[in-house]
Amino acid sequence: MNFTDFKFDNRILHAIEALGYKTPSPIQEQAIPPGLEGRDILGCAQTGTGKTCAFAIPIINRLLHEKPLYGDKAAIRALILTPTRELALQIEESLNNYSQNISLKNGLVMGGVGENEQIRMLKKGVDILVATPGRFIDLVWKGHIDPTKIEIFVLDEADRMLDMGFLPDVKRVVEFIPKQRQTLFFSATMPPEIVKLTDSLLKDPVHVTVTPVSSTVEKIDQWVCFTDKVTKPELCVWLLEQMEKGASTLIFTRTKYGADKLSQRLRKAGIKSKAIHGDKSQNARQDALYDFKSGKCRVLVATDIAARGIDIDDISFVINYELPNEPETYVHRIGRTGRAGRDGTAISLCDFDEKKLLADIEKLIKKQIDITDEHPYPMTVFVKTEKKPRQNFRRRR
Repeated sequence: MNFTDFKFDNRILHAIEALGYKTPSPIQEQAIPPGLEGRDILGCAQTGTGKTCAFAIPIINRLLHEKPLYGDKAAIRALILTPTRELALQIEESLNNYSQNISLKNGLVMGGVGENEQIRMLKKGVDILVATPGRFIDLVWKGHIDPTKIEIFVLDEADRMLDMGFLPDVKRVVEFIPKQRQTLFFSATMPPEIVKLTDSLLKDPVHVTVTPVSSTVEKIDQWVCFTDKVTKPELCVWLLEQMEKGASTLIFTRTKYGADKLSQRLRKAGIKSKAIHGDKSQNARQDALYDFKSGKCRVLVATDIAARGIDIDDISFVINYELPNEPETYVHRIGRTGRAGRDGTAISLCDFDEKKLLADIEKLIKKQIDITDEHPYPMTVFVKTEKKPRQNFRRRR
């Protein structure tokens, strides 16, 4: 099947041809036809499978050929709600690419930056709005956004919304928008809270499941290196030095402090790296992403929340510097490599305390991760680290 087989407007076809799109991915092949028909969609697919294109192009095509449902040409007609600023930026970029030959206006509102420019953009008129939950709600309350004419609602990365505590905000957004609408719901995993949410949002949806829930991309080679917590920095440096020169590597840490500390350690070893996490300003995060995409910086150290919006096709390696507490997060992490049909490699550094986390991951993905002991920092500590008791300090009187 080719993209030309879909009943797209010729201006959209010219745009996607210019982007080099020829054969749709499985989720695009299954989700685009019902999306064009105005059906609700429940899509379950891992990251990197082409979800943005699967919902964006049908939206653009529908808005081009259908009159406004609520009779207001100046109103926002489609809302795409997404959890992170990075992902919002990626979606807006994709929308602009797909609609480059069309007069539809795309807009973006998100936190972390000033709202004045966003308010000016809204006053000029927007057809498709990409938004993070907090900023969208804030601008609705201030009267800068009229949500009552929205015809199409997309909830992207729903499980990450849950992880980040945005579920109450999502429910508030749903209260703002009309009940008569098309809803497109996408999530990589389906925990019980998300299943309950889908039941309340969707009407007779088309179910699109590309891969089993919480599965990992088959083309990703997965390895685990057993080591000690204190030798992880040295092992990480050693691994990066063994990799092909210029290979792009995304490294995950659990904490913001850990991301900064590791990035500093890598730079001391002569490895160009930057850290990205929630405490960084939006400009700093965008600069780090730009340098990583352009190759100026070969290593990006990130926390899970910050990395969820990274949409780069040619990441060669993912390193789990620390294993995640939730096994589903492992799936999201390694899905950053092996995208768009390419090969990828994921390496996890596991100390003795993390062995239980590794077992949980292997149980979820139904696969035993291969062990490599060909490194100079093998595990030497085989007892669980005792947590230091919390000390209470009293003020002197």
